[in-house]
Amino acid sequence: MWLCVLVVGLGTGLSVPWWADAHSAARYPVAADDLAAARAALHAIPVAPLDPDDGYSRQRFGAAWADVDHNGCDTRNDVLARDLTDVTLGPGGCVVLAGTLDDPYTGAVIDFVRGPGSAAVQIDHVVALDNAWRTGAQTWPAARRLAFANDPANLLAVSGKANQDKGASDASQWLPPQAGFACVYVVRQVRVKAAYGLWMTPDEHAAAERALRRCVVGR
Repeated sequence: MWLCVLVVGLGTGLSVPWWADAHSAARYPVAADDLAAARAALHAIPVAPLDPDDGYSRQRFGAAWADVDHNGCDTRNDVLARDLTDVTLGPGGCVVLAGTLDDPYTGAVIDFVRGPGSAAVQIDHVVALDNAWRTGAQTWPAARRLAFANDPANLLAVSGKANQDKGASDASQWLPPQAGFACVYVVRQVRVKAAYGLWMTPDEHAAAERALRRCVVGR
């Protein structure tokens, strides 16, 4: 399943030696077939300007972290349990009390403890909700927006600071500081946008093409 595929590339900082980016990228190889599928998906995504931001709010995508899969646990805790290691669960087996995040965006190792410092680890919508709103989601029924906001394919546990720095940016405006993960990130964006029929701006599409050209193919 493509959600499990890790791909990378795209060095973005001119001050970072090319070999450092290549070493980082090599941590996340992608199978040739999966990379080809991502490129084909990108080719099929329509290119158009953003819609106006009029009317956007988080509530347009339903209650935050709804239990859309009806497993008895909310989406935030589902993603924390998936992405953290050494996880400690509370009574009932849903609430993540503690764990360790190997942050894909920054490369930092973050100790998560539920409580006042919980925001050190946040759940990122890889395709930001505001960006989705401006690239097609305005016309969706409420149920589709709720599903999108809670789709595990579009969610990653990441550094809270990195998530805040990203905001609603697309790939032309922000890429993970850990350059080697940039292609993983863009591949997720491409596959999510293709699956939900969202479009890209010309700048976003060009940035995605550059990222996919720099992926490392595994053997």
